[in-house]
Amino acid sequence: MKTLKKILLSLSFVASMAAISTSALAESDPGRITYKPVEAIDLSIEKSKAALEAITKGSSGEEVADLIKDAADMSKEINANDKVDVARSKVTSKLKSARAHAKASSLQEAEQELRDAIKGFNDLKGLI
Repeated sequence: MKTLKKILLSLSFVASMAAISTSALAESDPGRITYKPVEAIDLSIEKSKAALEAITKGSSGEEVADLIKDAADMSKEINANDKVDVARSKVTSKLKSARAHAKASSLQEAEQELRDAIKGFNDLKGLI
């Protein structure tokens, strides 16, 4: 009887923990769009290319910086595993550097950083 009580008590603990577990109930917020890792990478590349295209068209540094910020914000949606996250953070640092160069109106350096970031984003696909 003591063994049965212990088993029932431990089963009730497991059931109650599973019932209120946040990971079991996890879902995205209503109205929030979630992307698969490859889709998020592709969108980040597209936004980076848009910033690169703005540089070649002769846009101002502030406009280019805003486009680079959009690309950096989109890169936050890339969620796959730890290796991808470490590589993503390195690519995002290149975007931050490009944004700093764009704000300082040194668009040639920003262009090179953007090219490196696009290459880095393409390399992320191999890590998934």
